[in-house]
Amino acid sequence: MKCGDHYWVFGTGRGIISRSSTNLVEWHAGPPVFTNTPAWADAWVPGHRGRFWAPDIIHLRDRYLLYYSVSTWGSRQSGIGLVTTRSLDPQSPDYRWEDRGPVFQTTTNDTFNAIDPSVLLDRDGRLWMAFGSYWSGIKLIELNAETGVRLATNSPVRSLAWNESIEAAGLLRRGDDYFLFVNWGQCCRGTNSTYEIRVGRSKAVTGPYLDREGVDLMKGGGSVFLATSGDYIGPGHAAFVEREGGTCVSYHYYSPARFGRGTLDWLPLRWDAEGWPEVTARGSPPKSER
Repeated sequence: MKCGDHYWVFGTGRGIISRSSTNLVEWHAGPPVFTNTPAWADAWVPGHRGRFWAPDIIHLRDRYLLYYSVSTWGSRQSGIGLVTTRSLDPQSPDYRWEDRGPVFQTTTNDTFNAIDPSVLLDRDGRLWMAFGSYWSGIKLIELNAETGVRLATNSPVRSLAWNESIEAAGLLRRGDDYFLFVNWGQCCRGTNSTYEIRVGRSKAVTGPYLDREGVDLMKGGGSVFLATSGDYIGPGHAAFVEREGGTCVSYHYYSPARFGRGTLDWLPLRWDAEGWPEVTARGSPPKSER
């Protein structure tokens, strides 16, 4: 997310980690979002140990809305929370993160999991959030565009995609088309990770999302968007930022050269003749060698 002359990225870590950059190449550590854990998170997931997962951020009117996950490994006792600020610059008088509480919560009795939020503001001003991990797959709810929280406590929970290992949803709109990016495979295992990013397309944010072959993502469909290439292993969790010249997609990967540590990367997003998004994976051979 850009604020002034700086780009900011927020990531999984204690208190939600932050980094800033003026060129998307050289990054500098910023303050964590939380110095004190929100009370609701401690009460709902007492074993989270101050680590928050997979945040997403959107600029709406005069505020930045940051959505984040609180859970423990392999559990459906989870929640997605919201925190807001008027500036991302820690030196600004408008910099102050304010806890807005939980947006959506799940328990072990639910068939899906409230982590990995991805938020999209539609052209009609409606605000949507995709989320989910494993179990019954990726879900979608509508948010209140004024407050950022769920539209209503009983608003519909729609199903968008399923696979036996699926998470890390990312929503993107281009023209009249909506794209849902998801991850299949295993993350967080260093160079043993098997993550790959898949994609489907729809004419409505609520779906159905179909892959290039016309297979519904709810029925196991999903065209490969970005997979392991060379030392860029297990690419995951697509997100998007607008720059001069077009849209870039961010993702993380694991590399032997970095001892299997998770690393952030950016790639320019292109569109083929049929309107599908594509990138040139780093580490892939030149076209003449394919």
